[in-house]
Amino acid sequence: MLSETVFRSMDVPAADRFDCWSELIQRTHAPMELFSDQREDFRAYQRLLRIGAVTVWPTTFPAVRFRRDARLIRRSDPEAFHLSWRLHGTLRVERDSGQSEFGPHDLCVIDTSRPVEIQSGVGLPPHAAQTGVGLEIPKSLLPPALDRVDDLNLCRLSVREGFGALLAQFLWQLTANTSGYRAADGPRLARVVVDLVSALFAHALDTDIRLDPEAERRTLTLRIQGFIRQHLHDPELTPGTIAAAHHISLSHLHRLFQERGITVAGWLRGERLEQCRRDLADPLMVTTPIHAIAGRWGFTHMAHFSRAFRRAYDTTPREYRGQALGVVGRRSVDGGLKRRGLAVNDLSA
Repeated sequence: MLSETVFRSMDVPAADRFDCWSELIQRTHAPMELFSDQREDFRAYQRLLRIGAVTVWPTTFPAVRFRRDARLIRRSDPEAFHLSWRLHGTLRVERDSGQSEFGPHDLCVIDTSRPVEIQSGVGLPPHAAQTGVGLEIPKSLLPPALDRVDDLNLCRLSVREGFGALLAQFLWQLTANTSGYRAADGPRLARVVVDLVSALFAHALDTDIRLDPEAERRTLTLRIQGFIRQHLHDPELTPGTIAAAHHISLSHLHRLFQERGITVAGWLRGERLEQCRRDLADPLMVTTPIHAIAGRWGFTHMAHFSRAFRRAYDTTPREYRGQALGVVGRRSVDGGLKRRGLAVNDLSA
């Protein structure tokens, strides 16, 4: 499994929680001063995932103000970019270039070499917990042309489209379920992150940088896979339409997937089957007919869907639904089913 550390402030006495969390943040990120009105009973949760030289940390905590000034920078500077994605609330960031606010659909870029003051939880009630994902990436891993951080400060990096959406999707899936990875996969996952961040920064800065050929292929494959996931419901989605949407030849598309030991059609079918499997195991969809679920994810022929599902999961869709929900022949379900996240092993190669 990947290297992972979990911290819960509730595991230490209430009086020590804020100080313990402050120390953890400074070890994870860089020396900072932290302030919070909730320090007497500070409730925070953080996971720390180390993937090669890159660090990803999903976290939940109440409103906090962070300050990193020239004195603290002189004390220690990891020379890294920190990307923060808040799922709730707003970040208010003050830098030499002025003040900016970043909402749930934005990525905020912080340079550890520059003074900054950050107020988190803007717009939330005082005791409300906010969640987010932080990404720490050494500057040395990025192309030199991407060091224009002042220009990046002025950019609005969105997680709703383009490379920002791909990066957010990757981080979300990675943090949702790490069980499909081994420790040796860390450097491979780090390369994917570096490629996506490089492409995101280059696009934002309108810089014509050239990734190495392998990085370009990985980034293009990620874009294509993201496109496929967005159009799984379309029964007309085929390798031909996928290639046309990305302005590449069909043979080029097939080579991209063959390099990872899969076929385009096989990957598309597997993604559709996985979504069907999830819906079949969802108690909220217990009254939805199986053929409707299949059609929802692009299967137009029930017999074809049933055969493909049985090959993939060694059971029929009806049998799987009964086993997953713990009932056979009933149309209501008591309790719930924990839905596991989808691993992205094929992106880490």
